[in-house]
Amino acid sequence: MYIPPFIISAEAINLIAEISAQIERYAIRLEQEDGLRLRKINRIKTIHSSLAIEGNTLSENQVRDIIDGKTVVAPIKEIQEVKNAIKTYEMYPSLDAFKEKDLLKAHGVMMQALVDNPGHYRRGGVGVFGEKGLVHLAPPADCVPILMGDLFDWLKHSKDHLLIRSCVFHFEFEFIHPFVDGNGRTGRLWQSLILGKLHPLFEHLPVENMVYSNQQQYYDAITASTNAGQSGPFIDFMLNEIYKTLKAHQGEPLQDKLQDKVPNKFPNKVPDKLRNKFPDITDTTWDVFMQLNATNAATAEEIGVALGISSRMVRKHIATLREAGLIVRVGSNKTGYWKVNI
Repeated sequence: MYIPPFIISAEAINLIAEISAQIERYAIRLEQEDGLRLRKINRIKTIHSSLAIEGNTLSENQVRDIIDGKTVVAPIKEIQEVKNAIKTYEMYPSLDAFKEKDLLKAHGVMMQALVDNPGHYRRGGVGVFGEKGLVHLAPPADCVPILMGDLFDWLKHSKDHLLIRSCVFHFEFEFIHPFVDGNGRTGRLWQSLILGKLHPLFEHLPVENMVYSNQQQYYDAITASTNAGQSGPFIDFMLNEIYKTLKAHQGEPLQDKLQDKVPNKFPNKVPDKLRNKFPDITDTTWDVFMQLNATNAATAEEIGVALGISSRMVRKHIATLREAGLIVRVGSNKTGYWKVNI
């Protein structure tokens, strides 16, 4: 049996233990009162993030409107990408991560009307290009069916932990680049599916969001693994992102947190009177506000993971909230917390 080259570091072993401890906490989180809303929010973030990485410019609100069946004015191709992604993620429960034919089926839906012959492996050469030119030349097209067959055979029969297998498959898939287009979004979906074999909660954990929030580090990890000739650096990166995302999403329900830590109870939705008082504050800034209101010790990095934006952008939104007098920092940057003024 073909075995992809990879080295499991001490960091990876520790992260597997940490992730295992976080999984059940997040599973409990999904069963709480606002779990259904959280699932929908995460699905929107997943679709938005995965397509934004590929250059789609639609906002989260526009993705939500398309999911809700509303009319959105945007480039036809970008709307088609969202509709395809919605249909593909709706297939999630029926797709088997260990079956190659299901991967082809998913790609066929994901790339419908976007490429010629969707759902079939490429018949020509492809390369990945960056700002400085060719970054990666994928294996010849006639090798793709053999390479993918070997990869799925390893995935199905390997005794390695599913967390490891999901990362190795993701890296090897991107290295092979089996399709003419849609490799990134399909590879990220497939890692989620493999993780779903470990626990069903991964259907509702935005793996794609992790990548979107840390695109450069993601590409750097792929490059480091390519240069090393084995996927160890990519494994370390992805396990760390999975851990951080689980930790950021496993908090107590919003209402309970408020009763314990915020004197003035605050609902899950920003009241209209508060929005009317601060009409210039954007939806994303309010999202940051609600994250701080729910967990007043949250870091910019944790909020960024939860919302699918960079920590730098989170800090800008926090600055806006501070200027408006809606939040105040109590204590030091390292040990303090945010006090919400409402």
